[in-house]
Amino acid sequence: MKIVSRAVAAFAHAGYHATPVSEVAEAAGVSPAYVFRLFPGKLGLFVATVDHCYDQVTATLVRGGEAVGPAAPDDVLAAMSAAYVNLIRDRNLIMLQVHAQSACDVPEIRDAVRRGVARVVRAVSRVSGADPGAVQRFLAYGQLCHLIVQADLGAVDESWARTVSAGISH
Repeated sequence: MKIVSRAVAAFAHAGYHATPVSEVAEAAGVSPAYVFRLFPGKLGLFVATVDHCYDQVTATLVRGGEAVGPAAPDDVLAAMSAAYVNLIRDRNLIMLQVHAQSACDVPEIRDAVRRGVARVVRAVSRVSGADPGAVQRFLAYGQLCHLIVQADLGAVDESWARTVSAGISH
């Protein structure tokens, strides 16, 4: 849906609390009243946007993993990582996830994040065939990639930054 797609960028920059529905409506080329007709308030729109974001992440990981065909779990996870790296070139998706995680004090947002993470874990486990420990490391690696991209650590020429980002594509 066009409104949710446009909401990703709007919410990515200012988060749930600071983004007015009028900004999302303007980005989507519709009136705020139309947005409110489709969604039960800003919270409903934000939750739908978070769900959309995790749907994109899950679909990308599945496509990346399935593209390698029959392979060892580590090879499938590596292909999923490469697919995710390509996806997060759109920094809005990372920023939206960070904002959603930081707004988990709102029960509906926390539930959306939990649903999203559950979908990702189930998909990665199913497609890769990896054991739970490997899936956990895969997710931890993804969170580290988020930090590297968000803080632009690749541009920092200091030993601590090189330590954090060593061997990680981002």
